[in-house]
Amino acid sequence: MLLSTYGSRGDVEPLVGLAVRLRERGAGVRVCAPPDEDFARRLAEVDVPLVPVGRSARALTKAAPPPSSLPERAALVIADQFETVGAAAEGCDAVVATGMLPAAAGALSVAERLGVPAVSVTFQQLTLPSPRRRPLAYPGRPFPPEVTDPGELWDLDARHINELFAPALNAQRTAHGLAPVDDVRAHVLGARPWLATDPVLDPWEPTPGLDVVQTGAWFLPDPRPLPEGLEAFLAAGPPPVYVGFGSMPMHGCADIARVAVDAVRAHGHRAVLSHGWADLAAADGHPDCFTVGEVNHQALFRRVAAVVHHGGAGTTTTAARAGTPQVVVPQLADQPYWASRVAALGVGAAHDGPVPTYASLSQALGRALAPETAARAAELAARVGTDGATVAAESLVPLAR
Repeated sequence: MLLSTYGSRGDVEPLVGLAVRLRERGAGVRVCAPPDEDFARRLAEVDVPLVPVGRSARALTKAAPPPSSLPERAALVIADQFETVGAAAEGCDAVVATGMLPAAAGALSVAERLGVPAVSVTFQQLTLPSPRRRPLAYPGRPFPPEVTDPGELWDLDARHINELFAPALNAQRTAHGLAPVDDVRAHVLGARPWLATDPVLDPWEPTPGLDVVQTGAWFLPDPRPLPEGLEAFLAAGPPPVYVGFGSMPMHGCADIARVAVDAVRAHGHRAVLSHGWADLAAADGHPDCFTVGEVNHQALFRRVAAVVHHGGAGTTTTAARAGTPQVVVPQLADQPYWASRVAALGVGAAHDGPVPTYASLSQALGRALAPETAARAAELAARVGTDGATVAAESLVPLAR
């Protein structure tokens, strides 16, 4: 079985959990993902083969392209899918496609060409049309302010997706003997899209015309011990506050590490900083700060007083499962949605905007560190599911027989 994605760590990590659960059930698995070193290392840890596709996702993210280049970049991603995924999927019984929309469109087209079953998966529900909310706007394609009806906005979303991605997708499809598609979004969603999110954190309301399968979030229990230095730091005082922004470079946030450390210190806490793609590091060498690289978040988040992060689906769910209050500083895409969910559930604070200041982050931390927030976070943790990858694997295995 081939699991295909193109995106950040949050797009790759769920496939690690699914791959292991599929293998436990006797299925052979390989993963197509960007060639970033941390992705390769993570898959090697669970002995799942990586087929590198395209260029580094980290390099692509840090480049911060102007909106005008999005169709050109998407064309490269789609071409890579047809070439690399097309070869990797030979002999596979099924394809699971996720990641950025043009990549999923390419992978699903490859499955169609090979005549194998395929499942389209999203790790957040904002790409699934719903009469209850607006779609996300693509860079350079804002929605007219006078249009407020969700149905009209979703029609515009489909049009924008076609304008951005249909020429490149259909050029590849035609070159590989497939008929062009006239609705790229419908091609990606298919008749029965999967939503791999936790129904407590991210409840999906049934929508006419869309048969969504919500499996729960895909996680693998992480047995890795914390580094000795980090263990010593944690043992040397009360629980610190974790600050990390994952695969977000934090463009426009000057001296983000200093802002975060000062805000954490203002509440009398120590700090654990995660390098991430923003390259966070404590500048003053004070012993109340500790900097980590790749680390077991499942173990660490249970040992901290709060988690300050960017609002990726995986980090939000991991903190929720740990029962730890959160401060979400959303940068883009679905991250404002996850920030709103954290605030609505009362398990943390949604920072107002993507650029934190000492004052704004201190205020958000004050809400997250309140005793009532900790109590709600602990209560929620007992209700968040842990078997999403198992549910998905058990549904996929019959496809491979």
